[in-house]
Amino acid sequence: MVPFIAREAMQNKMSRRVLYIEDHEDTRELVTLVLEQRFIEVVTGSTIKSGVSLAGSQKFDLYLLDSWLPDGSGLELCKKIREFDKATPIVFYSAAAYEIDRAQAIQSGAQAYLIKPSHPSELCNLVTSLIESHRRLRAVI
Repeated sequence: MVPFIAREAMQNKMSRRVLYIEDHEDTRELVTLVLEQRFIEVVTGSTIKSGVSLAGSQKFDLYLLDSWLPDGSGLELCKKIREFDKATPIVFYSAAAYEIDRAQAIQSGAQAYLIKPSHPSELCNLVTSLIESHRRLRAVI
C-alpha cells in the first residue's frame, strides 16, 4: 500500500499536462515516453489544426511545438495559441538550429527553444522547470 503522502505527491506530479505537436511519429512517441517516465501526461497532435483544437478545448501546463508541420509553421501555431492563452509556457523542440529560428520562436510568444536531438534529461528538466515556475507564478497572482 502506498502511503498517503507519497500517493498525493504522485498524483500531483501526474497532473502535469503537456500538449506536444510533432508531425514525425517516431519522435512524437519517443518524447511522449520520456516525458511520461517523469510523470507528465502528454497529449499529442501532428498539425496546426489539431494543435489549435486541442489547446482551445483542454487545459495544459505547457505546449511543446515542432517548427515544421504539414499544414504550416510552428510559429503560426504559437501565435494562434497566444491569441487565447497568453500565459501557459510554450517550448519549441525543433531541428531548426539557426539563431534566427530561436529568435522568431521567442518573438512569437515562446519561452524557450531546444534544438533536437537533445539529451532526454535536458528536455525533461526544461519542461518541468517551466511548468513549476509557471505554477509558482500563478499561485502568487
